[in-house]
Amino acid sequence: MVWTAEQWPIGAALIQFPARTRDGITVEDAGPTEWARVLGEVTACGFEHVDLTDTWLRPGDLTDGQREDLVRTLKDADLGVTAISVVRRSILDPEHGEANVDYALRTVEAAAGIGTGVVSLGLHRPLTAQQRAAEWFWTQPGAVDQQRDEASFDLAVARFSRIARHAASLGIQLSLEMYEDTLLGTAEDAVALVQAIGMPNVGLNPDIGNLIRLHRPIDDWEQMHLKTLPYANYWHVKNYYRDHDPATGAYFTVPAPAESGLISYRRAIEIALEAGFQGPISVEHYGGDGLSVSARNRDYLRGILRAKLGARR
Repeated sequence: MVWTAEQWPIGAALIQFPARTRDGITVEDAGPTEWARVLGEVTACGFEHVDLTDTWLRPGDLTDGQREDLVRTLKDADLGVTAISVVRRSILDPEHGEANVDYALRTVEAAAGIGTGVVSLGLHRPLTAQQRAAEWFWTQPGAVDQQRDEASFDLAVARFSRIARHAASLGIQLSLEMYEDTLLGTAEDAVALVQAIGMPNVGLNPDIGNLIRLHRPIDDWEQMHLKTLPYANYWHVKNYYRDHDPATGAYFTVPAPAESGLISYRRAIEIALEAGFQGPISVEHYGGDGLSVSARNRDYLRGILRAKLGARR
């Protein structure tokens, strides 16, 4: 489907909403009343779509009855679902890898039941204690996978392929999210993994915001997008202010509205459209009132799409 700027599905990520209520109940068990409260806030911010980020609600762990309740709650909130994003459930986790494959398979089935066409998966692992204690978790080192290790690469291809085959049978696309210190940690590695899997329903989620926020040298953001956007089928969009002091070697990054940070999304969207990108988008923001900033990001992206798509007619 070729979308207009107004039709393009741009969903709100739910990274700012906790996985438990104030009473300590998981969001899954809290049920439709809690779901309606959060989804109502999303609707009130002008969104027509939501990314069901599993740091808030885990669709893959819902019973059939709970999933039916979720579908009704989404309908009552007038929200479509851009995707289900699976976060920090790496299929290469040395302890939980097999269990995470099973969880991904359940999430694919949940996506089909809910009526969304995309599941976003990654290879990033749970935050360390040091990351959880930090003001911004990316300022502390996290788990590091064996990169360019033949055995790890082959295992990732095999496990993602298994999930992708099941997804294809249900009409679901998999989108692999870029993240540092994993086999999806550079543009070259991410493209190589998608090419090795070689399935038409597997693409990239070129969330290079995960990379530009690092307190270390990074690749050029425009070059990363030029390499990855031709393979993109979903897109987490966020931005960061970034500075480097050559005298001390110090780096500084904090979240920024999409229009203000290091990445020019005017250029990034131009690259995406030239590459034929037609996937849904999710807008994210850490810190403060993340949902309101995400709403600003949505309007900013629509304005660029309006200009770029109009210019191409």
